[in-house]
Amino acid sequence: MFEKAQYLDILLDEKAAAKVLGFSTRALQNWRFLGKGPKFIKFSRRGVRYRPSDLKNWIESHAVNSTSERV
Repeated sequence: MFEKAQYLDILLDEKAAAKVLGFSTRALQNWRFLGKGPKFIKFSRRGVRYRPSDLKNWIESHAVNSTSERV
C-alpha cells in the first residue's frame, strides 16, 4: 500500500508555482521552452503542474556561496 506522502503530493498550477518562486508565469513558460526551469508535470498542451518538491529542488540547485560562483 502507498504511503500518503507518495501519492498526495500537491500539484501547483503555473500561477501558484510562479508565486512561490517570485517570478512571472511568462518566465516559467520560457524556462519550460528552454528546458532551464524546475521540473514540471505535463498532462496536455495547456495542462502543466508543478510539484512543490521539484520547486524546492530547483531553488536549492541555484544556491551559491559567493557572487563568483556560476549558476
